[in-house]
Amino acid sequence: MNLQALEQLENELVLPQFTNEDALELGLMIINYAKEQGTAVAVHIERNRVPLFTHLMDGTSEENVHWLYRKKRVVDHYNKSSAYIAARFEQNGTTHAESSLLPPAEYQAVGGSLPLRMKHSGSIGSVTVAGLTGPLDHDYAVEGLKRFLAARKS
Repeated sequence: MNLQALEQLENELVLPQFTNEDALELGLMIINYAKEQGTAVAVHIERNRVPLFTHLMDGTSEENVHWLYRKKRVVDHYNKSSAYIAARFEQNGTTHAESSLLPPAEYQAVGGSLPLRMKHSGSIGSVTVAGLTGPLDHDYAVEGLKRFLAARKS
């Protein structure tokens, strides 16, 4: 996905509000989507850097926990999706690990973490998925947010 498409997607996925109960609902929507797909993922959701939801499905491991935090730190640092940051560095002919000056053991710009944005408030947290490939983790987080927002409209 190119930078413009990733930015447009982030601008579309804006929440009207986001409570602790909303984090639970969003997390379960992503878990249920993974079950529909026959896959296992780890999901972590934060608001203002306070963990509100974390679940590791059977078939995931401690390594997935490390990936959740590596990806979400990128979102915390840049207020952009981890996929967007990866694409931005790639567009400049490099990688985040090579050129960002942030330690790769703690920051990984690969798909899977999105900022949670609230109308009139900006970025208020993150939703992160790990356990698959970066692009698939990104797609699962996006699908979860889309389902969550669709449920709010109905």
